[in-house]
Amino acid sequence: MSKLQVLIVDDEWNMRNLLRIYLMKEGFRIQEASTGLEALSMIKKYEFDIILLDVMMPDMDGWQVCKVVRETLTVPILMLTARTETKDKIHGLGMGADDYLTKPFEPEELLARIYSLIRRSTITQVLQPQQWVIEFPQLSIFPDAREVRIQDLTIDFTQKEFDLLVVLAQSSQRAFTREELVERLWGHDYEGEIRVVDTHIKNIREKLQRAGMSYNPIQTVWGVGYKFHVSGEIE
Repeated sequence: MSKLQVLIVDDEWNMRNLLRIYLMKEGFRIQEASTGLEALSMIKKYEFDIILLDVMMPDMDGWQVCKVVRETLTVPILMLTARTETKDKIHGLGMGADDYLTKPFEPEELLARIYSLIRRSTITQVLQPQQWVIEFPQLSIFPDAREVRIQDLTIDFTQKEFDLLVVLAQSSQRAFTREELVERLWGHDYEGEIRVVDTHIKNIREKLQRAGMSYNPIQTVWGVGYKFHVSGEIE
């Protein structure tokens, strides 16, 4: 991990300094930005392996920065904030953040989240010429082409089924609540039945099984929701 580069975005010097100390001890290379606009300028100039992004900033908040970054880049984004409300977490994830950590936090948890996101990005997001593919054993998902393949067989999904599969697969091992999935796929103004997620999950599972997958990659996390989990992911 010693050659990986991190961008720390926070308007508080003390927090940037604390994060820098944590991460430099781990051998990361560090760049810092104190505002959202400064962060966007740096992202245009440099390539980062992960972005640690504060939510509350004076000129442009972290949600806005995340949304702009996601228009062109798939770099992992870990939101850092003192706000603990679930709706804030859902909003950040809806903007394209990969994970969300509430201040104050333990250094060990921060590092674990960083390593997990970088590893996940390295394993599942393979950039090919004109093609981005998320790969697992037997399963290939092409978000840009909106195509799913089991071996050489292409599987037909509805728009919402495909979007739901991509959200889960992009964040393999992460448990999503039904509320988070509804927010991402249907928007915060959705007033329908939240169990619509269950119906789409059922359809996805059935289609993957009929196509010949030998395992079920979408697991139910009782009391929470769902997660994408594959034993023996491609290393």
